[in-house]
Amino acid sequence: MAALRGTRRGVRVGTALGCALGAVLLAGCTASTVGTGAPAVPPDAPSAPSATATATPPTAPEEAVVGRAVPLYYVTDTPAGARLAREFRRTPADIDAGTAALTALFAAPTGTVPEHRNTWPAGTALAAPVTHTDGVVTVDLTTEATDAVPADPIVAVQQLVYTVTGALGTADPVQVLVGGKQVPRLWRDGVDTSRPVGRADPLGVRVLVGIDDPTEGATVRSPVRVAGEAAVFEATVLWEVRRDGAVVRSGVTSTAEGQRFAPYAFSVELPPGDYEIRVAEDDPSGGAGRPVMTDARRVVVTS
Repeated sequence: MAALRGTRRGVRVGTALGCALGAVLLAGCTASTVGTGAPAVPPDAPSAPSATATATPPTAPEEAVVGRAVPLYYVTDTPAGARLAREFRRTPADIDAGTAALTALFAAPTGTVPEHRNTWPAGTALAAPVTHTDGVVTVDLTTEATDAVPADPIVAVQQLVYTVTGALGTADPVQVLVGGKQVPRLWRDGVDTSRPVGRADPLGVRVLVGIDDPTEGATVRSPVRVAGEAAVFEATVLWEVRRDGAVVRSGVTSTAEGQRFAPYAFSVELPPGDYEIRVAEDDPSGGAGRPVMTDARRVVVTS
């Protein structure tokens, strides 16, 4: 993403801020964020869908139309390690949103984006429908959930927690059961599931820039509207459009608020063809820090 990093430059006074933010990111990934049952993190709010996309656009989790769009969180590799990346998926409206979301998550090892993966052991499924009572979401998993240890157990638990709470539109913590029984620790590695698990700090577990719309492989019309969420320095999101590997459009857009997850959107005119749309965080260090986080979607523009 060298072209993106070169789009915005100037006098920077944010190096210290960038280091402080890095410390927050590292702290957000520690085991102390799991099993505490607390951190109140706002539920998912999908970005406004594109009117031109022929693929199913994101909608609010509570909408019970012919199927509903729910957020699924997959694990992807970033310069800061394994993190959660969000995709919206249509699920049946006659199944409660939490059950539908986790059923879809466990159904396949990967998401629609090639780099997105489900890190739970093969065969993991729901042993019972998800329930949400008295301020606690209860997820009962089949015993296959403990057959193998994920590469990053803490991220795996947060993948489940973020997905089910995002689908239900709640910040309530999640009680994890296996085969109908409470387990003090998953995978014998210290992931505390003896009590409800809350969402960890999103700055520490999520990819800092993400595209919600258009979806991967969508067929769209021009102008193409791109929308998503990002938590970026000075609310700055860099973007570019590539065709056959070459950058054909690029620009800068802003989130509603900097240094925390907030929505962004932009539109770009494109002639018919196959494209890759990429977004990236800005780099306040001028290349001295870690490589920037990015997200991308491949689309087909028809007219």
